[in-house]
Amino acid sequence: MSEFTISIQPTTKPTIVKFEANKFLTQHESFEFHNIEEAARSPLAQQLFHLPFVKTVYIAQNFVALEKYNIVHWKDVQQEIADTIQDFLNKGGVVVIPSEKENKKVPVTVYAESTPNPTVMKFVANKKLVLQSVEFKNIDEAKNAPLAKALFHFPFVKEVFMDDNYISISKYDIAEWGEITSELREFIREYLEQGKEVITDDHVNSSSAAASEKVEIQPVQLDDTSQEIVAILDEYIKPAVASDGGNIQFESYDANEKLVKVILQGACSGCPSSTFTLKNGIENMLKEMMQGRVEKVEAING
Repeated sequence: MSEFTISIQPTTKPTIVKFEANKFLTQHESFEFHNIEEAARSPLAQQLFHLPFVKTVYIAQNFVALEKYNIVHWKDVQQEIADTIQDFLNKGGVVVIPSEKENKKVPVTVYAESTPNPTVMKFVANKKLVLQSVEFKNIDEAKNAPLAKALFHFPFVKEVFMDDNYISISKYDIAEWGEITSELREFIREYLEQGKEVITDDHVNSSSAAASEKVEIQPVQLDDTSQEIVAILDEYIKPAVASDGGNIQFESYDANEKLVKVILQGACSGCPSSTFTLKNGIENMLKEMMQGRVEKVEAING
């Protein structure tokens, strides 16, 4: 069982800070509590309300957000709060006690959406599925991802990509989307509605270990230019790419060649129009915004 870790995330409101978890805190809707009495069904929120500066507690699927009174500064208390939440979760503390209504099967809707890549279809759910993007090229890679593993049992499923509330499925040419879309959509809907696991703790553990190993091998932090590029990709490029069922990740920046390398995943990987998008969209934007420090962008299919 992997442990919870909590990261501190500022928000646009100076009185509110988010404390993000590396795993789901609740499978239900978001909650908002204004005092300890309202928080009767949330042991975590009740504990937080014992802090005199806590005004409001918000609980969502993967984070707790706190609004404070102006009697303290966040910089003085936020790390202690993060440690408190993390300790509470790792000791098996209950975040929210489900109501009788929530204990019943929660209706799930899934709709299919075409992507610019004719071999990829995007299936969008009305609930968050994963906390970070994951891609599986075959069933072996999906050993700790039960939903992806189940999808690979369909003979026409080639690759599976998941991010936020959607799944992008790449198919082999043995079937047409018109023949299989309804079957896949209904399978995903029933799977989610039954409350089955999408990603296991073992996958979280292996991902964390891989990330730690990468940090050990490449301890040097990103330079200022690379950080600017990542920020541009996150703010301007990723939302558009995600809407098409894909993802883009920064790989490297070569200052001498003024070259940026990115990794394309999901529907973007192997997409016939991705080269056009890369050259006429991403490359032009980086050239314009990076003031001569970027001249070329190359893509690596994930």
